[in-house]
Amino acid sequence: MPDTRSHRGPHPDDRRLFSEAEVPQLRAATNDLCWLLDRAYATNSALKLVGDRYSLTSRQRTAVSRCAASRAMVEDRGTRLVAPPRLKDRIVWIDGYNVLTTVEAALGGGVILAAKDGCYRDMASMHGSYRKVAETLPALELIGNVVAGWNVAGCRWLLDSPVSNSGRLKRILCDVAAAHGWNWDVELVQNPDAVLIESDEIVATADSLILNKCRSWLNLARHVVEHISSAWIVDLS
Repeated sequence: MPDTRSHRGPHPDDRRLFSEAEVPQLRAATNDLCWLLDRAYATNSALKLVGDRYSLTSRQRTAVSRCAASRAMVEDRGTRLVAPPRLKDRIVWIDGYNVLTTVEAALGGGVILAAKDGCYRDMASMHGSYRKVAETLPALELIGNVVAGWNVAGCRWLLDSPVSNSGRLKRILCDVAAAHGWNWDVELVQNPDAVLIESDEIVATADSLILNKCRSWLNLARHVVEHISSAWIVDLS
């Protein structure tokens, strides 16, 4: 069935699954999962154990897993986190879909998760195809304005070439950059994760795999979402 969504908004069940009444239980589940990860439990089995204990739905389990991390991981990521004042005249490499979909979701009223490592993550899932939504252009302009305010030398956006419509998104990115005079380079690559992990530049992402291995990173999505007063933040940190 084709994706006909025009917004990156909430799932129909999210108002119930992430209501104020559910948040304490989700926080407890996240803390329990972190406790197990601290003791080297396998992630999948630990998540099942915690999810079963709290009778979490599949979507709630996904949220808990996206927010949890071992204490060692959180501390290690923190040592490589770059603050905006250190970005002047630097090139920022952006994990395109990871950052963009989070900001789109925040603008569209979707759930934004505040995780243990300080990152903001959305609940969207990519299944090999990207669809432009009503929030795409506002999200790109907001990202661009925030980054430009830090006086960076430029941005290099990396998009997954196997994802359908990446070429179209590249053209949109280039058009937005040209309209504002921003120095953006947009590249389609087979596996952005591998490229970002090996980069010597500052990487903007909330992808856990990249965060565990990259040399330095920027919490870009969070910085941008904090400019969205209407964003629905579910704090499981």
